[in-house]
Amino acid sequence: MSSKFYDFKYLKGDLTGGLVAGVVALPLALAFGVQSGLGAIAGLYGAIAVGIFAAIFGGTATQASGPTGPMTVVSAALVASAIELTGSLEAAMPIIIVTFLIGGVFQIVFGLINIAGYVKYFPYPVVSGFMSGVGLIIVILQLFPFAGLDSAKSTWLVIQDFPRLFSDFNWQALALGGLTVLIYYIFPYVTKVIPSALVALIVASVASYFLQWDVPIIGEIPSGLPSIQVDGIFSIDASAYSLVAEYALVLAVLGSIDSLLTSVIADNMTKTKHNSNRELVGQGIGNAIAAIFGGIPGAGATKGTVVNINSGGRTRVSGTIHGLFLLAVLLGLGKLAGYIPLSVLAGLLIPIGFKIIDTKGLKHLLAVPRADAIVLILVLFITTFGSLIQAVGIGLLLASLLFMKRASDIGEKGLEVGTIAGFDGEKPWQDEVEFYNEFKDKIYIKHLYGPLFFGFTSHFQEEIKNIPEGVKALIIRMDRVPYIDQSGLYALENAVLDLEQRDVQVLLTAIQEQPKDKLISIDIVPDLISEEHIFDNIQEAFAYIKTSFKL
Repeated sequence: MSSKFYDFKYLKGDLTGGLVAGVVALPLALAFGVQSGLGAIAGLYGAIAVGIFAAIFGGTATQASGPTGPMTVVSAALVASAIELTGSLEAAMPIIIVTFLIGGVFQIVFGLINIAGYVKYFPYPVVSGFMSGVGLIIVILQLFPFAGLDSAKSTWLVIQDFPRLFSDFNWQALALGGLTVLIYYIFPYVTKVIPSALVALIVASVASYFLQWDVPIIGEIPSGLPSIQVDGIFSIDASAYSLVAEYALVLAVLGSIDSLLTSVIADNMTKTKHNSNRELVGQGIGNAIAAIFGGIPGAGATKGTVVNINSGGRTRVSGTIHGLFLLAVLLGLGKLAGYIPLSVLAGLLIPIGFKIIDTKGLKHLLAVPRADAIVLILVLFITTFGSLIQAVGIGLLLASLLFMKRASDIGEKGLEVGTIAGFDGEKPWQDEVEFYNEFKDKIYIKHLYGPLFFGFTSHFQEEIKNIPEGVKALIIRMDRVPYIDQSGLYALENAVLDLEQRDVQVLLTAIQEQPKDKLISIDIVPDLISEEHIFDNIQEAFAYIKTSFKL
């Protein structure tokens, strides 16, 4: 049964996917709300509003949205700064709400002016350093709650206060936090049907309740529908304007990147294509509505989206159900959530913080170009111990300056754009004509001109995706590629992995010294591209293909 607006054949999968995604989101929403400094209820309000409205108005059919680690870290920094400016949380609330609201409006504007088209040009080291810094912030700020103690609001102050962690810890809180972490990691080996985070939350909280241990808990959570929080938002002091503008912009940019990265994951899983601009508009609407009700902002949640898809979700109805489930929990079980120990929430957040850290980028620090390694470390350090917006700004500026320096060293040819023979009427080179004309339905030849760097990787990956079915091999001519950066290395790696799934072999010809060294240093060669698939010239590649494929 289907209608103009919805095909009911997806209903069962959407219901299952939405409910499971909601179950996954529940403990994280509570934990992120506590970490933000606004309380568990703010996390739940944010998960409900963003979950429902981003699903309805967004551009990714299977996206499950809500509070995420990166967005919560920024929200917590805003809350701390606003309290420092005003003296109390109550006085700071108008500033916080307005910032969240304007951040949502910024995202809507981003979608309307196609800012999504530029997000893809962020260099990998900047994104990697920022995300790893966010992961470290989550871990560091949860160490004291994990031990049953109150925590400072900045990572530097937490480190300065470290001795207290060993002298004043609450062993009962530590035991509950340890139990939570243990269940979180071990339960998936028992079954993956029930989310381990939910099992850990329930078991540890029930244990605390019946043992009557003296540990800090969430405390009373309001039940019923939230009220609109607009008191005082029109009379904010001018001294707060710069704070509002800075954090609203950071939330908008970060929320956009976070959501679009998750949208790409959803596309790969469902073999669909999201609408980037519509996605930003939907996320902006969700965050603006969450702000009005006192909820923290969110973005596309990778874990929730993956669970939704794997459980059968296929349309935006699944994301809406995920939000409605959390609303039902708020109305029915809000009071029970008040007994959850803070150390249990910390036990959920610490593993999540470690997952956010980009171990791949850190593992390759000594293998990637030195300039990329410097940018990554600098952004990581500034994110963890300084300003989030300065970290991204300095990282982008430094990455651009270092690339311009490198480009000037290798000459003007380094700035030309790559093409693929066989795409958009591009003609083959003279030494390819005979072979290309004979086997163009089975073989594609990619011509790369200039450095494979962060500004070109998105275009490169799009062209790779457009290679039609039936192609048996892709030859990448690297004669004129003098340099490859970290973004280019990972873009090439992802392209080879995607083509492997389609049984398309990738061959490289005339690869220069720097690109070859870097491909070997991070094991793309020989793990993904064997040495026998690298040739000195195009004719050797043709000879190999004729023999290998019996053409």
